[in-house]
Amino acid sequence: MPNPTAPPPSSAAPTTSAPAPTASAVRPLSCPTCSGPIDPDPRFTAWCPACEWNLVPAEEAAEDCARSTKELARERAAAERTERLFEEVADGRTDTTRRDWLTASALALPVHAVTVVVAGAAGLLLVTGNTTVRCLGALLLAVAFLLRPRLGRVPSGAGVLSRSEAPALYGLADRVAAELGAPPVGVIRVTEDFNASMAVVGLRRTSVLTLGLPLWEALDDGQRLALLGHELAHQVNGDNRRGLWLGSAMRALAHWYELARPADRSRGGYGVIALLSLIGDFMGNAFLHLVSQLPYRAYLLLDRLTARAGQQAEYRADELGARVASTAAARGMLGALLLGPATATVTMRLRAEIQSRPRSGRRDAAPGPDVTELWPQLREHLAAIPPLERERLLRRSRRDGHTVDASHPPTHLRLALLTRRATLPAAVTCAPHEAAAVAAELAPHRTRIARALLAG
Repeated sequence: MPNPTAPPPSSAAPTTSAPAPTASAVRPLSCPTCSGPIDPDPRFTAWCPACEWNLVPAEEAAEDCARSTKELARERAAAERTERLFEEVADGRTDTTRRDWLTASALALPVHAVTVVVAGAAGLLLVTGNTTVRCLGALLLAVAFLLRPRLGRVPSGAGVLSRSEAPALYGLADRVAAELGAPPVGVIRVTEDFNASMAVVGLRRTSVLTLGLPLWEALDDGQRLALLGHELAHQVNGDNRRGLWLGSAMRALAHWYELARPADRSRGGYGVIALLSLIGDFMGNAFLHLVSQLPYRAYLLLDRLTARAGQQAEYRADELGARVASTAAARGMLGALLLGPATATVTMRLRAEIQSRPRSGRRDAAPGPDVTELWPQLREHLAAIPPLERERLLRRSRRDGHTVDASHPPTHLRLALLTRRATLPAAVTCAPHEAAAVAAELAPHRTRIARALLAG
């Protein structure tokens, strides 16, 4: 699950949590469209579950109206493709996905061949040529180095937990991996993102589990197991986009595009020199734009061919997560993914409170205990979200096609697939003492990440 950070202020839904209304701000008790009853809770958006009046508040709906007809048509076409894939996965049909993966694997061959050919030519010139030819060979070798497949790096620094630092967390992950038949995780790190992800990096293909602490704190013990199950399942769910062959080819194409993409080199000045410089920049950028389109188009093609297989792998990971922690826990984990704006609301509110308090006279003074208030307030706020508001968020995700990122299916379809499957009990559980040990291991990172989030 791959990647969003805890949503910034610009992406937070201001209607998820609101201050108490004034005397003049009277909320309707019945729907103005169908006259159905409306929950008057002033903390959340007033809406009608019967006819979906105000499902999306007017100010946010206005933003949707500002989109062009072409954008809306493109989104509808993408939604139709996604719905068809969901039905195929729900019915167990994967033939088309397998064909697309084979095509993408074949297209990855010339990507890797470019690096091999350039490196081979460089070696040949270095061994057999004279001084001038060897200089050319050294240049080609440098080009081959730039074109090499990107395998990723094992993370280090703040947020990385070793097995000696977090034996309980690694032990919990190992039990989940054993249940799935997956290899033990190599490295665990925690970040300030409202997300989690799994990657295999480096020449040694080290598995790296990234846990966003805001998301982790939004889950209960069972849902955390479902999250671990989903992420570790990517090692056994046939996700070829993360594999060495396809994954490195796509990362290489993205890097080639960044290398060739024209940069803004606009210069000021007047006179003939400035004019010639401007013409040279224009011609150079035009050439680089043409060159950069080759890796860009190739990347888009591979992405399009592997998107279905990638989404199918995400569905499979959800099913394996349900097998680990139970269907109820997996559904709860997926439902929590819709609460990102609510976590941003808590963060902004506490940040404003802290900034309004008198500051210490010393600029280098250690942060006070204020930052530790974030996590209890976050849990309290999320626990107070009533079922009706959660239902609104789910229906809105269905309307907007909410996804964790472009590689994931819409959240409402992931929930729908688990509903279609048999209800499963938990195969792995987390005892209270084990949960307490994990919490103690994460305590230093709670303070560090809370400080970063509240600093804005």
